[in-house]
Amino acid sequence: MKTKSKFPKLSIFDTFKTKREEYTGEALRQRSIIAHLATATNSTARTRTGISQRIAEENGIVWKNIYSGIFRDLDEILIPLGLVREAGRLPLKRGPKALQEKGVPFYELTQEGLLIALSLNEIVGREEILTRFFSIAKIEENEFQEILQKLAIIVPRFTYSLFEKYSKAYCEGKLEKLLPFSISRLKKISDESILIQREFLEAFSNLPRMERENVIRFLENIS
Repeated sequence: MKTKSKFPKLSIFDTFKTKREEYTGEALRQRSIIAHLATATNSTARTRTGISQRIAEENGIVWKNIYSGIFRDLDEILIPLGLVREAGRLPLKRGPKALQEKGVPFYELTQEGLLIALSLNEIVGREEILTRFFSIAKIEENEFQEILQKLAIIVPRFTYSLFEKYSKAYCEGKLEKLLPFSISRLKKISDESILIQREFLEAFSNLPRMERENVIRFLENIS
């Protein structure tokens, strides 16, 4: 009998064993919750019901069918991991008196949650999330922050792939915690793809202008 781990685990990169290119239902649900909280501005939309209704609408399903999953992901995974926190409570005009007095909680991403959100390709407008993250995160290496923000403008795919690798390393247990976010911690999860990109950039920058143009045309033809 399989025992349930007492430690919460973020599953946003989990895929099926037989279909490695397909995310599991749990992975998709957690990604959707994080993406929604990263972009929603209305407090009502950030309640459990609001989150469920938005995700259900995007997937053409009944929101009540996924509510329990959303509830579980928030209370057992995302909140305990420190990625999501309660941002306040909305008053209720109907329902049980006790619930009216307490109100309905709505949620927001923490610094760690924003960092994870930067790794999700399905989010449009991640530059705004990057600005929010750096506005509240304590980054001691100012030059590191400035370079990342600049790279996000000129080479966004490369930049956000770094956040994806960083987040994946955390999900795989290679990083015990997400913060502090620093160049030394990013270096720990560097892989061959980053080394290849560095090698290419160094070689490309040293080529004569005509040869650089030939390389660009070659890449355009194969991409």
